[in-house]
Amino acid sequence: MKKDQMPTGRRMVLRIAAALGATTTVGLFGLGREGAPGTGTTAAPARPSPPGTSPPGTSPPGTSPPGTSPPGTRAPTAPTAPAPAGGPAVGPAAGSANRPMAPSPYRLQPMTSHTPPRLQGARALPPVRQRPFLRVAGAGNTMVLTFDDGPDPRYTPAILGTLRRYGVRAMFFVCGEMAVHHPDLLREMADDGHVVGNHSWSHPLIPKLKPSRIRHELGATSEVIERSLGSAPLWYRAPYGAWNRHSFEIGAELGMEPLAWTVDTLDWKEPGTATIVGRVLDGAAPGVIVLSHDAGGDRSQSVRALRTYLPRLIDEGYHLTVPRR
Repeated sequence: MKKDQMPTGRRMVLRIAAALGATTTVGLFGLGREGAPGTGTTAAPARPSPPGTSPPGTSPPGTSPPGTSPPGTRAPTAPTAPAPAGGPAVGPAAGSANRPMAPSPYRLQPMTSHTPPRLQGARALPPVRQRPFLRVAGAGNTMVLTFDDGPDPRYTPAILGTLRRYGVRAMFFVCGEMAVHHPDLLREMADDGHVVGNHSWSHPLIPKLKPSRIRHELGATSEVIERSLGSAPLWYRAPYGAWNRHSFEIGAELGMEPLAWTVDTLDWKEPGTATIVGRVLDGAAPGVIVLSHDAGGDRSQSVRALRTYLPRLIDEGYHLTVPRR
């Protein structure tokens, strides 16, 4: 037997040992790909939620009012049903949200530097839309009334009182710089079954903002709503109806669906109570979403118009409700 040869029995033992070692190695790599024992899969990383600061300062007054119509393309319809009940109170710390801050007559400049609120529980995020909802679906003559830019203690309580009188629920898309000063009105809206939505912090023209500023505008407003009501908003509306891809993506990331409108009362122009009433009644139809305002200027005509057209819509058989998520 040559020196570099090995007895047959010894070669067999070494081959068996090598095979056992290879099996063990494969098992270890497989475990690394699948996760730790007992878990099955690797957990998804948690969404970061760094502490934020409340929006500083105030925005300079502007002159351009809202009311630009949303894109003409028709969106999928949203179902209608009672608004979801608020969940347990959670959210970022209030921090310096109570700093004095006088809202401007109209909000045209972004002014916040904030992070998104924490999403509650394991709520599934909505899909990223390419256009907002323009109509709602529902049995019969279903319509939705919406009010933007508030809350304003001069006009919002009167609108809430009229809605309460007729047992009608509506949607209020609030601006953060107004909502932060009037959490009592937010709670009154929610207590009456209305849906409180996000209308940005300072009413800027969204497409002109960087994505980080859009996130701050929407995130800070969602935090104010969440801190006041115990749950973050499920709907948002771009100021002026001006949407872009970033706003759809960030809104979905914050757990919100985009809602536009079908009938614009143009009440911000203060055309007269009768004109506002006529626009609502002429535009009334199943699935219609009506846009009005409860802040951003003198809204006394809007208050009086609601008192006139709401009972007429009810008499005509319309069911005024809110969309359900």
